[in-house]
Amino acid sequence: MSVTDGHDQLKPWQWGEDVWRTKIGQARAGQSLKPVEWKNGAKMAVAISFDSDHETFELRNGGLSVGRLSQGQYGARRGTPRILDVLQKYSVPATFFMPAVSAMINEAEVNTVIDAGHEIGIHSWIHEFNSRLDGTTERDLTLRAADMLEKISGIRPVGMRTASWDFSPATLDIARELGLLYDSSLMADDDPYELMDGDQPTGIVEIPVEWIRDDAPYVAMDRLAGARPYGGPAMVLDIFRRELEMAYQEGGLFQLTMHPHHVGHRSRIFILDEIIRLARSKGSVWFATHEEIARYCADECNLKTLESASP
Repeated sequence: MSVTDGHDQLKPWQWGEDVWRTKIGQARAGQSLKPVEWKNGAKMAVAISFDSDHETFELRNGGLSVGRLSQGQYGARRGTPRILDVLQKYSVPATFFMPAVSAMINEAEVNTVIDAGHEIGIHSWIHEFNSRLDGTTERDLTLRAADMLEKISGIRPVGMRTASWDFSPATLDIARELGLLYDSSLMADDDPYELMDGDQPTGIVEIPVEWIRDDAPYVAMDRLAGARPYGGPAMVLDIFRRELEMAYQEGGLFQLTMHPHHVGHRSRIFILDEIIRLARSKGSVWFATHEEIARYCADECNLKTLESASP
């Protein structure tokens, strides 16, 4: 659903109530899908994810910086292997969201991730800003991305995370056309919820993200732009730890997003190790992929998903 171009020419204070209500209704949070208890009676669920952007982070900007491209290559070459080692050490499953071009450059990584029991999710074609595209282009790129990930991995993705962590007026319709089980791009809650289209439920589970639970805002570096690290690894770990502690107290979901070219460095990989170790020390914790979380919440709340609605 979208607002007409004519209304968009007005100043926000000139809008009628129908205009701003339509705007806030786009992919709004519906019913909470937080279960009474997590799988096997666990008090907290932990969903760890990695946005494997690699070279596409610079390619989407035109690929002008060889230095930035090499940083992306580091993510696949050294970062992901270190991450996979830590996940194997603790037998923890995770979800890797990959742009299609990233998967095409690093096919061996995709196969390694799948063989280790982890999930691959849609994350754009070339890390483009979907919310800056027209609907036709966004649809074409997203569908192509889904097809390419399936071709390389042998598994059809059931979840999506937009590269810009944003929705355009067309994104929700595209997710519905793909028949996705879940999205993980929005931020209306700490725990899973159902996405709404205006006042209509969609059957899509939202596994919410937050910049607070993302390593990039704290450690990203771009000498040609304004991005500069403002906190060391110990500070990042402390923030993640506090989020985890509260999630456990509330019996909710602790969802975390990291990037191989950030957390995969020698001085940062301990963040992942320590977070997993801390969560495991709680005892009553369920580690799961985003797909597993979405399916469990949907089943526990009797949500009629797009998959279950298909003939």
